[in-house]
Amino acid sequence: MRAPEFWDRKTDGFMPSLLRPLGCAVSAMAALRQKNARPYKASVPIICVGNLVAGGAGKTPVAIDLVERLTKQGVKAHVLLRGYGGTERGPTQVDLAIHNARRVGDEALLLAKVAPTWVSEDRKEGVLAAIKAGAQVLVLDDGFQNPSVHKDLSLLVVDGEYGFGNGRVMPAGPLRESVIAGLKRADSIVLLGSDAADIWGKVQRAGHKNMPILRARIEATPEAAYLKDQDVYAFAGIGRPQKFFDTLTTLGAKLVGCKTFDDHHPYTDIEIETIIKGAGDALIVTTTKDLVRISKKHQGNMRALNIAVAWKHSGDIDAALKKVMTDE
Repeated sequence: MRAPEFWDRKTDGFMPSLLRPLGCAVSAMAALRQKNARPYKASVPIICVGNLVAGGAGKTPVAIDLVERLTKQGVKAHVLLRGYGGTERGPTQVDLAIHNARRVGDEALLLAKVAPTWVSEDRKEGVLAAIKAGAQVLVLDDGFQNPSVHKDLSLLVVDGEYGFGNGRVMPAGPLRESVIAGLKRADSIVLLGSDAADIWGKVQRAGHKNMPILRARIEATPEAAYLKDQDVYAFAGIGRPQKFFDTLTTLGAKLVGCKTFDDHHPYTDIEIETIIKGAGDALIVTTTKDLVRISKKHQGNMRALNIAVAWKHSGDIDAALKKVMTDE
């Protein structure tokens, strides 16, 4: 889906007010689900990387970073996610040799490159399968709103520019649940980028003055230097594609064309061939999440912009991970 413009905090108006009763109903159902849940407590630590808004907030890059940090600590980390956009119901371990985005979703393919990754509609069954396969800790990419599994550490990833949108629950706004309800279950916030949306202030006003806020940013990896002064045709089907286009411009690329698609869009060969034709002699660049949704025969015609998380104080996240492992 593509987020409607009125979900942005700058365009709050008639539609959010009209849809507010539905948002209240969604919020009430989410609260009831949490209240009635009996979470399964696993025999290994569970770290959840979630968010409060629909669409991209940077969860997957953060999850990848955490897995890499845990691995460096000598811990066998596995990843578990629902596999949004895929047909697999699981629990299924992702095999890059046989699985594609249509079966397991795009995030699962990216995560499987750095750690054993499982997709499972039933989170408890996924946890049990991963533990049986040797997992010493599980990182959940998303799942913050799913109460079926107990989390030992819950990180809320927030885009510092977009924040919580207009602050309303779907469909009146982008929130999956109210900010107040979500913050009650969170251990820390991972704030990506500048705090243009005043997340610090909102957290304070919500009564969570001691909530740790870990500052970080998502940036292109050093090899992206090749983009400087290049004519680039860019396309993306992610939560907020304009951020991707702006990043390319910041890196010095000369954008000769841009095309957007819905988040998690399943590309057809005809669509990609049209992009290749329209780009002419320009270099075609997309995101890593988009690239895995493109047939392999066309992947060689384009480049993906590799990104990574850069923490302001990396020692803080390392300490949080170490504490989870030690407490267990």
